[in-house]
Amino acid sequence: MRSRRIGTILAFVVLAGCGGRSAGVRVNSEAEARARANERARSLGDTSGDPESATRCEVGPDRESSEYDTSGDHVPDVRKVFKVMGTPPTVRLVLVCRESDLNADGKKDVVRYYNDEGRPMREEADRNFDGMMDEVTYFQDGQIVRKEVDSDANGIVDLKTFFDAGKPQRAEADLAGRSTATEWKPNRWEYFEANRMVRMGTDLDGDGRVDRWDRDEEFKREQREAQEAAAATVADGEEGDGEESDQMSAQ
Repeated sequence: MRSRRIGTILAFVVLAGCGGRSAGVRVNSEAEARARANERARSLGDTSGDPESATRCEVGPDRESSEYDTSGDHVPDVRKVFKVMGTPPTVRLVLVCRESDLNADGKKDVVRYYNDEGRPMREEADRNFDGMMDEVTYFQDGQIVRKEVDSDANGIVDLKTFFDAGKPQRAEADLAGRSTATEWKPNRWEYFEANRMVRMGTDLDGDGRVDRWDRDEEFKREQREAQEAAAATVADGEEGDGEESDQMSAQ
C-alpha cells in the first residue's frame, strides 16, 4: 500500500513538472511535518505576513508531504507538500508548498507557496543563510510581479523591484534606512527597459521627491540610432516601390 502511494506521488510530480532530481523519497509522518512547521514559524517570526500560506506547508487530512534528496548525499534537502483534491476515483495531488535547504545545514533556505491550481503565489528566501528570510517574491497568475529584499539583515525591507511580464520595470530603494515595517520611504527610483536600467532618480533632502535624475546616455543614443536606422529602411522601401511603379507605368 505504501509503495503504491509513493508511486502515485512520484507520478504526479513528473506530470506536474515539479522539477528536482529524486534520489530518495519518503512520506513524512504528521509529527515530523508539524515539527518542521514549528521550526519555520520560529525562524520567520511575524515576517511571513500571510498565515494562510504558512499553513500550506503543514500536513493534515487533505495534505501529504514527501522529501527528496537532490544533491545525492542521502540527506533530504527538498520537502514538498501536496493537497489532495477531488474524491475517489478522480483524486489528484496538487503541489502547495516546496521547502529547500540550499546549503545542507538542515534549515530551510527557500520556501515557495502555491495556490490550489499549483501556481506559485509567494516565495521566501534566506540568501545569506543566517536563519532569517530576507527576500520575498510575489507572483500573480504564475508570473513574478514584485520582489522585496532586506539587504542589511535588520528585518526591514530596503529594496522593492516591480515586474511586468516577468521583466523588471521599476525599482525603489531606501538607502537612508528611514523605512519601518509599516511605512515605506524610498529615496531612489530606478526604471528599466529591456532588462537595463535607463533612468535613476534620487531624493537628496529626504522630502520624498526626486532632486536629481541620472540617465543612461549611451542607451538613449543606441535607441536613437535604432530608430533612425528603422526609418531609413522604411524610406528605402518606399523609394523602391515608387521606382517599380514608375517602371510599370512606362511600360
